[in-house]
Amino acid sequence: MPQSSPQPFRDRVEAGELLAGQLSQYSNRDDVVVLALPRGGVPVGRQVAEKLGVAFDVYIVRKLGVPGHEELAMGAIADGVRLLNDEVVRALDIPSNVIDSVARREQIELERRENLYRGTRAPIVLAGKVVILVDDGLATGSTMRAAVMAVKQHQPALVIVAVPVGAPSTCRDLRREADAVVCVRTPDPLVAVGMWYRDFTPTSDREVRSLLGTVT
Repeated sequence: MPQSSPQPFRDRVEAGELLAGQLSQYSNRDDVVVLALPRGGVPVGRQVAEKLGVAFDVYIVRKLGVPGHEELAMGAIADGVRLLNDEVVRALDIPSNVIDSVARREQIELERRENLYRGTRAPIVLAGKVVILVDDGLATGSTMRAAVMAVKQHQPALVIVAVPVGAPSTCRDLRREADAVVCVRTPDPLVAVGMWYRDFTPTSDREVRSLLGTVT
């Protein structure tokens, strides 16, 4: 019989619940922490952490968009790491001063969000921990790749990438950099992450703060 095509998630909450079901081996462990990439990854990550009974925090990554075509990533920054998409940079012949300018602007936004979301609360210590990095989906994977590289600086025991939906090639490629990759659905073609959610309403700063504020 032909296989039925995968259906979109109802919303990020349902996506997080289903994702948690594939991470059950990490339940109720003191050495596990879920780090969500804002903003869309936070409702997903909150559900994952809640279902698993583990620590939860945000990990802020900023995409470096091509000027004039900001939806196209030429790289990403996170926690002192700058990762470039060499193919995009070469294909569009983007000069280094333009990259530097975009990176400076995004660094300011990264710091704004860090202060807004976390306030005076210190980040969770990641050394020796099993870190599960969560987003609402993976298209090119630039931001997640930067997050993996940045988290590794903190010497965790393992880095696991976990998303509800991702492009097959991106999920496959990330396995070279993360210790494990969990993608609930890998439609081919992905086209766009938002197509796989019936409700893909943008997550607001207020919602991120609320979800973080409920963590005990």
